[in-house]
Amino acid sequence: MVLPFVLMLVAIAVMPLIHPHWWEHHHPKVATVLAAVTVTYYVLVRHESMRMIHLAHEYLSFIVLIGSLFVVSGGIHIGVKGESKPGLNVAFMLVGAVLANIIGTTGASMLLIRPWIRMNKYRITAYHIVFFIFIVSNVGGCLTPIGDPPLFLGYLKGVPFWWVLEKCWLPWSASISLLLGIFYCFDRINFLKAPQEVRSAETAKRSFSINGLRNLGFLALILVGVFIKHPMGLSETVMIVAALGSWFATPKQIHEQNDFNFQPIREVAWLFAGIFATMVPALDYLEIHASELGLNSALKFFWLTGSLSACLDNAPTYLTFLAAAMGRNHLQINDPAHVLSFVNLHAQELVAISLGAVFFGAMTYIGNGPNFMVRAIAQHAHVKTPGFFSYAFKYAFPILLPIFGIISLLLFAR
Repeated sequence: MVLPFVLMLVAIAVMPLIHPHWWEHHHPKVATVLAAVTVTYYVLVRHESMRMIHLAHEYLSFIVLIGSLFVVSGGIHIGVKGESKPGLNVAFMLVGAVLANIIGTTGASMLLIRPWIRMNKYRITAYHIVFFIFIVSNVGGCLTPIGDPPLFLGYLKGVPFWWVLEKCWLPWSASISLLLGIFYCFDRINFLKAPQEVRSAETAKRSFSINGLRNLGFLALILVGVFIKHPMGLSETVMIVAALGSWFATPKQIHEQNDFNFQPIREVAWLFAGIFATMVPALDYLEIHASELGLNSALKFFWLTGSLSACLDNAPTYLTFLAAAMGRNHLQINDPAHVLSFVNLHAQELVAISLGAVFFGAMTYIGNGPNFMVRAIAQHAHVKTPGFFSYAFKYAFPILLPIFGIISLLLFAR
């Protein structure tokens, strides 16, 4: 029953390369058919209808959150004039990494990707998009539960809100510093190779303007919705109201300036519907066989949680390994008192699971929701982006794995 999930991943990786036009029009059908196989098995064979209903609610919550952030951020236009230099690019990305912890990696990505493309329009390359995904869409959001979905799920289970900031600020600082340093080297070389007219003082004259600030109120409303736990459905309703309010309150001119359309969120919605459904057997297998994986150290939790977060959605992967870690200590993940006890007594393991889930979400396009959306927006703006395998093997593996190796040795080797 893991086969539909494998086929889903293969289709996402291969079809855009061998038959992009067909995939563009038929990926909803592929996702629906593969999801239907898994759902039918769990409903008719395993008689777990309620579990599938619960899964549908999780998916709905996920897509409403990123969809509402997509709509609201699309109503804010950050106007940029002049070509950016490497130093300003680094500062912009650092702001994005911090902002990711306030409005989430999805919100920060959707707000900043368009101005990021505009401010580098004369020399935009694939690595500009890749490093944006690394820093703003993933690694930057590991300091608060708002930052990334896995951490928010941990907060809902009972992990104190400020615990992540207290325990993860040092690896966050080290990782962001290393990524920004590497990016600066890439960007400096690119800038020096640019034509003289691009590097001229006249072209480099920069100005920024922001329109649509009324949408900050709708962003705040979405954040309020994030913290509503009961009654069921109220949180999603608040987010939908915020998205609708933003859509009707934003002047058409701003949407046109942002070249706003719903294609990126439609693609993400279909693909993640397939991923959410088909990954259930894979997660079940991990949970059943967790004791056989030799998970007896924070180092192993970091790498195994991370490795699977790269090819599964990182939020359920986080919960799976948190449950496995707590189960080793005879604790139940659905008991907030047990979770708090685990936080106090086994903090290093929880840090490893948290960092593994958030950081490794940057390893592939499917590791975290914003990755696909950033790529889709960049492609719509006619920016060249790497394919699935090129992203992983040309950029993510050689750049991220050494950094994560350094972090794991410093934090977990003992």
